[in-house]
Amino acid sequence: MKILSLIGILLLLFMTTPTQAQTPVEPPLDPAMEEPVVEFARARVLLLEELPEEGGVDEFGFPLRSFRAELELVSGRFRGQVVEITHVLTGTPAYDIVIEEGDRVLVGVETVEGELQEVVIADYERDRSLYALTLLFAGMLVGLGGKKGLKSLLSLIVIGILILYVFVPFLLRGASPIVLSVAVSAMATIFTILLVGGVNRKSAAAILGTLGGVSVAGALAIVVGGATHASGLSGQEAQMLMFIPQGISFDFRALLMASIIIGALGAVMDIGMSISSAMTEIRRADPTLSRRALFWSGMNVGRDVMGTMANTLILAYTGGSLALLLLVTAYEVPFVRLINMDSIASEVLRALAGSVGLVAAIPVTALAAAWLMRPTAHHRP
Repeated sequence: MKILSLIGILLLLFMTTPTQAQTPVEPPLDPAMEEPVVEFARARVLLLEELPEEGGVDEFGFPLRSFRAELELVSGRFRGQVVEITHVLTGTPAYDIVIEEGDRVLVGVETVEGELQEVVIADYERDRSLYALTLLFAGMLVGLGGKKGLKSLLSLIVIGILILYVFVPFLLRGASPIVLSVAVSAMATIFTILLVGGVNRKSAAAILGTLGGVSVAGALAIVVGGATHASGLSGQEAQMLMFIPQGISFDFRALLMASIIIGALGAVMDIGMSISSAMTEIRRADPTLSRRALFWSGMNVGRDVMGTMANTLILAYTGGSLALLLLVTAYEVPFVRLINMDSIASEVLRALAGSVGLVAAIPVTALAAAWLMRPTAHHRP
């Protein structure tokens, strides 16, 4: 639903601003006619010619460039039909769709009573390249990982289903973001670890460690988020949620905490499984090793993994905020102002709360594994 809402907003902009591609103005429609219906289709650019006489500037002073474009619709009800439109560029890269002959684009097709009325270029056709990259990833995962890789791919699919068809829909129905994120994290953790590791003590220890680490990250995010007065509205997407058609009054701070829990889940699950797996092998090598010695063996493994995994979270969040970091650096914002900005504080909270949860998962996993894997001469975890 969120995606549909964003599409609706973008489509409204395309239909009401002079900077988007438009066809010649048609006479007013008969009031008795049906309301226009808009659908999306794929198209190929056959011809592109600049119209110098259509230049000038818009109301903000940006130079306008107009093009006559011939598009062949390659999907939808009007597949095979060639249409001519006027495509306008404003000189602003954030909004302009720069096309060339041979490009494939996504277009909005407006129809009235089944008759084509107007076609506008909505965006580039990006999905085919993304599908190809997805197939490459899946192929490498299964090709190099074999049965384990196939199980990992299946777990990714299930987690995607949980996010798209459980987490997001229930949020849009007004469910508590924090409670829902904990429930989804628990389901994703249990399914993934049992699928990859099987039903055994190793998986049980990894599940307990992961849930413990994620719980610490969530609790810390709630406490520190309240202390720092994090609004959860630092991102443009969050601000747009105030105007969605469902009319839901979100707790945006809770949404921020839920995003921290979900964001930390993968790394925490990784470190939980790594420690539990290593301790299982240690127990197999020495079934008589005491629980205390096994615990400290797991802690040593965790210390080695901790540094790189913490860097993974920090670098991931830093990469996502690169444009913001460049912006505040370019304007030489004082550090005391920078660290107190809601957007910066929210990203620091994400990174550090997730990293603390990751570190906390180490002793929890080691303790759970040492308790579950009893020292017996014929032990088989």
